[in-house]
Amino acid sequence: MLAVTLIQTSLVWENPEANINNLSKLIAPIQQSDVLVLPEMFTTGFTMKPQQLAEPANGMGLQWMRQQALEKNAALVGSLCVSEQKKYYNRLYWVEPHTVFQYEKRHLFRMGEEHQHYTAGTKKIIIQKKGWNILPLVCYDLRFPAWSRNQWHIQNDTLQAQYDVLLYVANWPEVRSYAFKQLLIARAIENQCYVVAVNRIGMDGNGISHSGDSMIINPLGSLISNTKAHEEKTETVMLDMEFLTDCRKKFPVGLDADEIQIKE
Repeated sequence: MLAVTLIQTSLVWENPEANINNLSKLIAPIQQSDVLVLPEMFTTGFTMKPQQLAEPANGMGLQWMRQQALEKNAALVGSLCVSEQKKYYNRLYWVEPHTVFQYEKRHLFRMGEEHQHYTAGTKKIIIQKKGWNILPLVCYDLRFPAWSRNQWHIQNDTLQAQYDVLLYVANWPEVRSYAFKQLLIARAIENQCYVVAVNRIGMDGNGISHSGDSMIINPLGSLISNTKAHEEKTETVMLDMEFLTDCRKKFPVGLDADEIQIKE
């Protein structure tokens, strides 16, 4: 079993200190979770002012994540506005008590001019946690199924998947909440995996409303979390590897999957 905690909250626009203080209060009472999931750009909101707000690669947001990971003996995952080598990144950090992994958002949201301010990533990461393989991605990545496509192979006469959990952190506007929910369900079904998604709530500095709709979906496409839209909430859900393995064994669609290659 893997205990995953959704942390759905509003974000104070472009105010890292206020957001970190609020998130610290939300995280404090959480007990016995393996992975704590935060929204995209959780210290600033979805800002297009990296020149003023980006933190260095080992800045305040990452240091806070390290501290929380140590205190909770768990992994924290979320993205930050980061500056490194004269470039800006929407960088997802996966922070363990003694290890840090990072992923630069691949698909930059051009309708919000993200591609004009940030540099896109080219490499995915697969995190191993308690026997689970986890693929973390960021918001707009959700719309591109080839990037999140599971890879399959036969090992010891058993069908094996590249990952077991597909995880998204997001600042996804309420006006497109229907698409958000349907795409998450599709990703779970087509990749025979659990899907975990955390989205912010509230109004941002551009007057854009976010409904949250954070959720966890099982490999059959069924919702197994109870977080409601528009409410600030933390919720911990247990993911069951036996259930996942049974789904793949009974319905091994991976045996017929097409091979897909992504050009960098």
